[in-house]
Amino acid sequence: MQHNVYLYILVMAVVTYLIRVLPLTLLRKQISNTTIRSFLYYVPYVTLAVMTFPAILSATASTWSALIGFVVAVVLAYRGAGLFKVSVGACLMVFVLELFV
Repeated sequence: MQHNVYLYILVMAVVTYLIRVLPLTLLRKQISNTTIRSFLYYVPYVTLAVMTFPAILSATASTWSALIGFVVAVVLAYRGAGLFKVSVGACLMVFVLELFV
């Protein structure tokens, strides 16, 4: 069975192009539905979280230290700490846990 790699690349390019162009051509007016607008507002944040979370759990020697570091980062961020404080707090917690456990 012969596989044509160029055909696969062409199909992937067309599908990617259509996914990006169809919403622009089909939806010309502003979206007024508040549910759809709020859904579209959070899509980038959810995508970033989905891509980052597995890397957080596999970045350390122990999954438990990574999970506890993640919880510390979420708590610090929820309390209004800046990005630097959140990252330093999570890194210090993981360092301490990996050092003593």
